[in-house]
Amino acid sequence: MKRVLSIQDISCFGKCSTTVALPIISAMGVETTILPTAVLSTHTMFPGFTVKDLTDELPKILDHWKTQDIHFDAIYTGYLGTVEQMDIVRRIFADFKDEDTIAFVDPVMADHGKLYPAFDEAYAKENAKFCGAADIIVPNLTEACFMTDTEYREDIDEAYVKDLLQKLAALGAKIVVLTGIGLAPGKNGIYGLDTTTGEYFTYQNDNVDATYHGTGDVFSSVSVGGLVRGLSLTDAFALAADYTVDTIRETMKNPDKPWYGVDFETTIPSLVQGLQAKLNK
Repeated sequence: MKRVLSIQDISCFGKCSTTVALPIISAMGVETTILPTAVLSTHTMFPGFTVKDLTDELPKILDHWKTQDIHFDAIYTGYLGTVEQMDIVRRIFADFKDEDTIAFVDPVMADHGKLYPAFDEAYAKENAKFCGAADIIVPNLTEACFMTDTEYREDIDEAYVKDLLQKLAALGAKIVVLTGIGLAPGKNGIYGLDTTTGEYFTYQNDNVDATYHGTGDVFSSVSVGGLVRGLSLTDAFALAADYTVDTIRETMKNPDKPWYGVDFETTIPSLVQGLQAKLNK
């Protein structure tokens, strides 16, 4: 069985980061190892949340793992709260990544033109350097702009997107993918660049007029699971985009209106079916 290492926080309530990655990747038939960077009572959109930083524990865990000869087929990072944690992940890449391991980085730090409250522009620049150590990066438009000193725009066109992808590629990753990109009215999806071939690729869905916390974590988790299971880049990202949209639509039917996260639990059967269909084609 393939194995993924997911490195991000545990938000005890709120359906994001580890509490999304672990069940989704596991449901895709991939053993999922976690390395929690912090424990939060809720995710950061809730007022008054508590947090326990686990940075000091990470080297001890890694030292133990090195005695166990553990191999990972992918190393996947989401929310990393400090530059020190980025440095620790670089050590993980050095100690646990071989030529067959995918280093997948979702540089979670911003959205809608603004950095999250915990971060500043210096952190964004460090995140840009960190992305250079990855094989695949999946920033949203805001994160990409902060990492490349590009003016954030909402009225984007294809030339703007391709220029931004070239700037991201210059950071060092092999595959760069922008999420939340809609280049036609009523559409939204991804636009990527494979620097090994020079080819651009895109996948679009009908835009769903709703916003939920944690959808980026859903997208990234499905992408990692699909790639580790052997899907092509385009198939893995298409599966992730479709599943994310389907889950948002399903959540919109919930009379309780859970703004804090999507009801991915109800759509996992369709994810498994979609994965199997792509594996069998």
